[in-house]
Order: sequence, then structure tokens, then C-alpha cells
Amino acid sequence: MPEQLKTFLQKYVELPDEDWEKIRQDFEKQVFKKDEFILEEGKICRYFYFFEKGLIRFFLNVDGEDVTKNFAIAPYCFTSKVSFRNQSPAKESIQALDETVLWKIDRQQYKKLEELESWNMFMRKLINEIQEFIENRLLESKIYTAEKNYTNLLDRYPAELMQRIPLKHLASFLGVAPQSLSRIRNKLHR
Repeated sequence: MPEQLKTFLQKYVELPDEDWEKIRQDFEKQVFKKDEFILEEGKICRYFYFFEKGLIRFFLNVDGEDVTKNFAIAPYCFTSKVSFRNQSPAKESIQALDETVLWKIDRQQYKKLEELESWNMFMRKLINEIQEFIENRLLESKIYTAEKNYTNLLDRYPAELMQRIPLKHLASFLGVAPQSLSRIRNKLHR
């Protein structure tokens, strides 16, 4: 179990040594190749993940078209929340865009961690952070132009990361055609 998870958790909560020992013992490492699916739409999400290395995207299939909901970079935690919680078929897919190193626990192991006050506090803070991001992203998508949304992404994420995301996925996330995103990029780089 990587110390990176401990460091990540400590950004959110005080983590007693005995809690860390309980947390670290259950996580199992899994590596995904570039473009490999971590979860496919329609399948049940069986795991909660800590994301050590790589780049992932969350997307939906809408009338045969991939619509990118979000990207995530390490270190972070994720799951398909509704599918994992209810053990129901996922409405989204999760894909590794780079070689991705994950540490996972299943639902039973997750439930065991819910007995720890530090874990519950961590999860509350993480969920609030994600909710705030989603609300801000929704608001921005409604009030800003595609160009402004793209410059906001450039402000939030390192340029090196932005270069690793395929243009079609970035365009889908911004809600524009790839050709429009190319024009926006060219305009901004002049």
C-alpha cells in the first residue's frame, strides 16, 4: 500500500496510526493499460479506488456518442458512486487514458472502513469537494463560452496533462465539436 494514500488522506483528516493500519491492509493493487476500461456502462461497480498514477475519464454513451463527464488525475479516490452503493448497473464508463495504477477495496471492505471515524470524516470531506466541483462545473458550462471553459481548464490543470487528453475527449467534455476546440486552441496560442 503506497504512502501516497496516507498522505492523501491526511490532507483531509487527522489519521491515527491504528486507523491507517486498518485502512492499508485491505487495499489491493491493480494496473490498467492505456485505453483499458476500469468500469463499463451496464456493469456493476464492485470497487472503491485510490488512484496512485495515471489519468482517467468518466463518460456516458448518449445515442451512440461518448460524452465525457469528467477527468481525474492522481492522487485521488473514485468509484461509480450509485453503482457501487446500490450494486446496480453503472450508467457511466470509466477508462484509463494512460497506464493507471489503482488500489482497490470491495464493498465489504469499504463497509468495514466505515466503522472508523477518520474514514467517515474523510469521505464526507471528499464527497463535499466533489459536489462543489460538479456544481461549479455545471454553472460554468451554463454561463461561459467554450473558450472561457477551456481557459479555465488550462488554469486548473497542468499543460502537460492537457496534452495527454485526446482532443475528442476534451471537446466532448467542453460540449463542442473537435474542430471548434482546434480553432479555440489555435486562437489562444497565437
